[in-house]
Amino acid sequence: MKDDTEDLAGYGPFGAPLFDGPEARSLRRVGVIDVGSNSVRLVIFDGAARSPAYFFNEKILCGLGAGLGETGLLNPEGRERALAALRRFAILARGFEVNSLTAAATAAIREASDGPAFAAEVEATTGLRLWVVDGAEEARLSGQGVLLGWPEAEGVMCDIGGSSMELAHLSGGHVGNAVSGKLGPLKLQDLKSRAKRKAAIDEGLAAMTAKLGRDRTDHLYLVGGSWRAIARIDMERRGYPLQVLHEYTMTPKDLRATLDFIDGADMSDLGKRTRTSSARMSLVPVAAEVLGRVLRTLRPKDIAVSSYGIREGLLYERMPDVLRARDPLIESCRFAEAKDARVPGFGRVLYHFVKPLFSRASDRRRRLIRACCLLHDVSWRAHPDYRAEVCFDNATRANLGGLTHSERVFLGLALLHRYRNRREGTSFETLADLMTEEDILQAEIVGKAMRFGAMFAAQDPALMGTLKLYPKKQELELILPSGDGEALFGEVAEARFRSLASSLGAEGRVRTQRAS
Repeated sequence: MKDDTEDLAGYGPFGAPLFDGPEARSLRRVGVIDVGSNSVRLVIFDGAARSPAYFFNEKILCGLGAGLGETGLLNPEGRERALAALRRFAILARGFEVNSLTAAATAAIREASDGPAFAAEVEATTGLRLWVVDGAEEARLSGQGVLLGWPEAEGVMCDIGGSSMELAHLSGGHVGNAVSGKLGPLKLQDLKSRAKRKAAIDEGLAAMTAKLGRDRTDHLYLVGGSWRAIARIDMERRGYPLQVLHEYTMTPKDLRATLDFIDGADMSDLGKRTRTSSARMSLVPVAAEVLGRVLRTLRPKDIAVSSYGIREGLLYERMPDVLRARDPLIESCRFAEAKDARVPGFGRVLYHFVKPLFSRASDRRRRLIRACCLLHDVSWRAHPDYRAEVCFDNATRANLGGLTHSERVFLGLALLHRYRNRREGTSFETLADLMTEEDILQAEIVGKAMRFGAMFAAQDPALMGTLKLYPKKQELELILPSGDGEALFGEVAEARFRSLASSLGAEGRVRTQRAS
């Protein structure tokens, strides 16, 4: 994700947008059906292929794997519900004209003695051919799902389903060793005593980690509905202000406190407070026991939640390397600009214009500024009185990968300041604690720089002039081309330039560069 230099003729290290190329077009309207031990889900992806939007997403909690450990068979009621869901999903996929549809089945189908019979019934009834994924392959695909949103992920992915749990090493943009074990909460619920569950979990983890190897596990990436439910409870317990699960990060200390909080808590009450279904909450106590032992075994330094898993991993599997190498945030922002901005393509020009103000910024910060510039005008259709707030809310809650929570708020605040000088009385105030004072000021500067640069949006980029910042002299210089460039620098543009200079703690100076 490095961003060194870029000129207006080329696209620099990010490369030209690919969302409208043949590689990306082939990945539009891609359907994935995930037949799991607890849920059956249809997802249809669309939009920018490297950071796809969820065109359709529906889940039915069927509980196919309930009682599997005792009977060796799929749950009869779950089987009926799953078949009904699959009939519906097959019809919907045809109606939505998906380019391709993959139906993958995991632990319950591969372990149940009547799994093959169920797969045959599904194909006869719906035309869907279930691909029964083995445990190691399930772990690999879930790891790829994490990489879809987190290309730089380094550590261990842990995916919990209803009947199984998977671990995979992630490093250098690749999935390494990948293993699976029978540690899903539906499976463990059949063991009625906590002591028996603890023994089974520890035995299963020992076998899994022996196969996994001893690579570093500083970072643990959690995938799966039960982990997400626990993360929601962690947010509730801590009073965390941003209710976005993807890339939500917890320390081991905080997570252990939440696991202790869950132990003995009223699951019905917690479900209402976290807007989690009763079916999901019924699995949380046992899942919490598993997660406690995972923390004890892997000893990560931090834990992050990934909303992307096996379904996104199946999409990632389809991507050529040229797409996989792309930054998901930048590709998504480019797609949004092309679709919604008044002047598509101006975001790149705007980034080039404001970049001299941030010469000392890190690569990751410049990447974030670039994303701001690409999104600076995508909410122009909102009512002018609410445009700043709409920008902030959209950015902080958007389906974007490759963003920490503090970066989400930075992006939102910069876009808020694109339309408004002051932030008092806005939604930002409830999220301010997620940013440092220095980052708040930087976001304000980015926003005011975009607010000024946007005054030239409909014109020839050559008329924008050049910004130069002299930190030691506390001076901000604007060099304007003579003629039309001077004429564009009217009263409103001048006021915005002075406001930008003030946020930098600098004096604004304007000079004209005569044509040679």
